[in-house]
Amino acid sequence: MSLNISVIVPLKNEEESLPELAAWIDRVMRENKFTYEVWMIDDGSTDSSWQVIQQLGAENPGIKGIKFQRNYGKSAALNEGFAAAKGDVVITMDADLQDSPDEIPELYRMIVEDGYDLVSGWKKKRYDNAFTKNLPSKLYNYTTTRMSGVKLHDMNCGLKSYRRKVVKSIEVYGEMHRYIPVIAKWNGFRNIGEKVVEHRARKYGTSKFGLERFINGFLDLATIMFIGKFGKRPMHFFGALGTLFFLLGFIIAGYLSLAKIFYDKYNMTDRPIFFLALLAMIIGSQLFLTGFIGELVTRNASERNTYLVEARLDNAQ
Repeated sequence: MSLNISVIVPLKNEEESLPELAAWIDRVMRENKFTYEVWMIDDGSTDSSWQVIQQLGAENPGIKGIKFQRNYGKSAALNEGFAAAKGDVVITMDADLQDSPDEIPELYRMIVEDGYDLVSGWKKKRYDNAFTKNLPSKLYNYTTTRMSGVKLHDMNCGLKSYRRKVVKSIEVYGEMHRYIPVIAKWNGFRNIGEKVVEHRARKYGTSKFGLERFINGFLDLATIMFIGKFGKRPMHFFGALGTLFFLLGFIIAGYLSLAKIFYDKYNMTDRPIFFLALLAMIIGSQLFLTGFIGELVTRNASERNTYLVEARLDNAQ
């Protein structure tokens, strides 16, 4: 019998909230007659979270867990959860009770009935600190939307639902969990929806995220944008830039050479622009060689010719 829903809960030091969260999820699932599993991914907790997960699993076979030996981050926890999930619809949520399991039925319906590949929650009314979380979050969402073309109000909301094929087709690492909708889009899953969800005040513990997430988030966005466009053809990026720089330097050097020939009074090496031309040609050559190296790495990568195929028609007899 197939599972309707897999719930993935990444966590670190959430021993107090886990029993309440597990009971809440179980109640919602029973009321809606869903078959389900819950994967609680312990990301290097230093409290008794794992012992709590083991106890919950003994009481309810639907509660399952993975414990990391050390803290790897939310992306790693989600990636392991995606690999383990067996449900037709996969739902992610945080363990701190700020995400409401009461949203699960509608998130499930939007995937199964409305045909979305991914539905992201939108915490329209938040209970976070306006200066440290709300304003940076708005700036982050605006920048990501402009760069990626994925129009969501709350890209980083932990409460999301996915068609099973989506989570089996993407890989998240570093801090890239913030950009899962962007990664899904680059993998061909363009039917991305949004749902206003309840955001609850934190009941136990404190936030596990610091200010460094903003710097890491920007760097990961740049990585995703580059890999999405040029991951299988790096020469198109580095080669184009290298050619542009080299031509710029070559044109400047040509101009200086003609000036030297026809106006003898100019000494090429006495002019600052000569060194600019030289620098441009050197940078251009380096970028071009980087493109070649990137192509060599790509051609020897195990996934160099791995592509997601949505459908296949084969009438061969």
